[in-house]
Amino acid sequence: MFEKIAKKLVSLKQEFTKIYAGHSHIQEIIPISSSESFPILDEHLELLHAFAARNPIYHNSYEQKISDVLCKIYEGDINEYWLNSIKHGSSCQPFYPTWILSAYITVSIAKSFDYKELIDIGSGDGRIAYCGKLLDLITTSIEIDEGLVELQKIISLETHIDFNPVCVDAIEFDYSSLNLTRPVFFIGGLPQMGGDILATNIIEKISKTNLKKNTCIVFAGTHSKRQLSDNQSDGGWNSLIDKHGLKVIKTVSLPTIWTFDQLVDTPYIYTEFI
Repeated sequence: MFEKIAKKLVSLKQEFTKIYAGHSHIQEIIPISSSESFPILDEHLELLHAFAARNPIYHNSYEQKISDVLCKIYEGDINEYWLNSIKHGSSCQPFYPTWILSAYITVSIAKSFDYKELIDIGSGDGRIAYCGKLLDLITTSIEIDEGLVELQKIISLETHIDFNPVCVDAIEFDYSSLNLTRPVFFIGGLPQMGGDILATNIIEKISKTNLKKNTCIVFAGTHSKRQLSDNQSDGGWNSLIDKHGLKVIKTVSLPTIWTFDQLVDTPYIYTEFI
């Protein structure tokens, strides 16, 4: 089901880019209510809207019908947080979030594989972990930038959704302290921007534990040939996937803030250990 919703969202985004007349730094859409195109629980949609409404990066919202789907458009600015996020030496990528509904879809797909815990590495404003909490996963939101963690805490307090934000360097964190049983790790950062270093560290830690056979790792990739250079398979992650004995079990493309004006969207690659 969620693969179909993903395709609908991509199509809706393409229509939105054609008619959007605003000038905000970032913008995204969330349907107002459940429909045949977006058969999502209304209570979950309400909480996705709550995340945006109580998130300080968004400064305006309005309703608009797009391809017969009534949506709310959220406009905002992430420049302040973007600048702060690049000051850390071990930060793998500046703050550029996925769309909120894209986060919900990626987590829903992970849950369909029966994973129980979600660890979002380089979590930004915490939207993936937030969606994990909505979907009854045990969540940990790991972010190195203290400003973004404070932003997560504001959202958590305002929405009454505790998705467990932790301010720490993901490379230094002791994951055994989480008592994981069947976790899914979301890796923030493209491989060409240092995400491969972060992912390698996480994979090596998992490989030394009994979790290896029960773990899913989700990578955000790119279809951009300029960014991919010679490695264009699996969103740029093919070399790392092969090197560490992973297999791809699912790939889904979804809108993100950094692909708003692009014809192709961001591939999320779900992998397990062979």
